[in-house]
Amino acid sequence: MKNNNFEYVFKTFSKYYRPIPLEIYSTNAYKILISTLLSSRTKDEVTLKASERLFKKAPNIFKLSKLDQLEIRDLIYPVGFYKTKAKHLKNLAEIIIDNFRGEIPNTREKLMTLPGVGRKTANLVLNRAFNIPSIAVDTHVHKISNLLGWVKTRTPEQTEKELIKILPEKYWKDINRLFVSVGRQNNTKKKLENTLLKAGLINNSN
Repeated sequence: MKNNNFEYVFKTFSKYYRPIPLEIYSTNAYKILISTLLSSRTKDEVTLKASERLFKKAPNIFKLSKLDQLEIRDLIYPVGFYKTKAKHLKNLAEIIIDNFRGEIPNTREKLMTLPGVGRKTANLVLNRAFNIPSIAVDTHVHKISNLLGWVKTRTPEQTEKELIKILPEKYWKDINRLFVSVGRQNNTKKKLENTLLKAGLINNSN
């Protein structure tokens, strides 16, 4: 079986790859940060619409800081925990302007000082905006890495630590993008297992 052959897995997933909605923000650090923060516990399609409404009013961090919390809340509804996220966004904008001269921080440590920003969001920003290799582990990366037998972990945080140990750095940038795309297309465990089985990435005993 090829479940530990990283090159084979990434080549196979590249064939299955379909763009995910939030990739439209390319390398725009501000839009990547904000849309990723909004995406927590929310479908990408909902996040994308909310992000577009917000960015129309606030195309940069300075414009965002000028919006009041209630207006932000109305713009991002119905993303999950929209009231809390509106509060985070208002505070985050002020912190970035006051502490980082309006520039989105480019280190994990600094990004994680911002309200609502955890490791996954920080790593995604580093990867997509600054081309800094980082492993952003969400539920898709966590689930697929376990199904492939690369790791045996209970949480995304544990998965990130284990992947850092075994996965060559050249794959770090693409793992979230590819695994999320495959996970979205196979939205049940059964579908995902069947896809991996047909591709020869797992066997019936997995």
